Amino acid sequence: MLLLDTHAFVWLASDQEKLPKQAMALIEESAPALFLSSISALEIGMLVKRKRLKLPKPPAEFFEIALNHHGIEEITIDGEIALASVILPDHHDDPFDRIILATALLRGLAVLSKDQKFRQYEAVTTQWD
Repeated sequence: MLLLDTHAFVWLASDQEKLPKQAMALIEESAPALFLSSISALEIGMLVKRKRLKLPKPPAEFFEIALNHHGIEEITIDGEIALASVILPDHHDDPFDRIILATALLRGLAVLSKDQKFRQYEAVTTQWD
């Protein structure tokens, strides 16, 4: 069971060459149980709006097609996840990443992320290469 960080999801759906072989192997092994936080939709939309990410389709269309094509289950943010993100240690100040970490922690999922700060959270297993 694997929760994809936003960049891992975007690269899986649009540019798999950016994913290390080990990351792709983990995705393939976890294929029946891949997850994504709904906060990634907001993060993707903001990155496109700020011209820091270019997608082949509008963000909403890209998001839905990618979820369906790769069989990824979206985990919506609820109050429990939001509040858990606030009480995490302050290793990471990015609210998107804190939500992803809290989601992984509460759902017992490993996270696929290249973000080195994720590894500072001992309660969350982070994998990449």
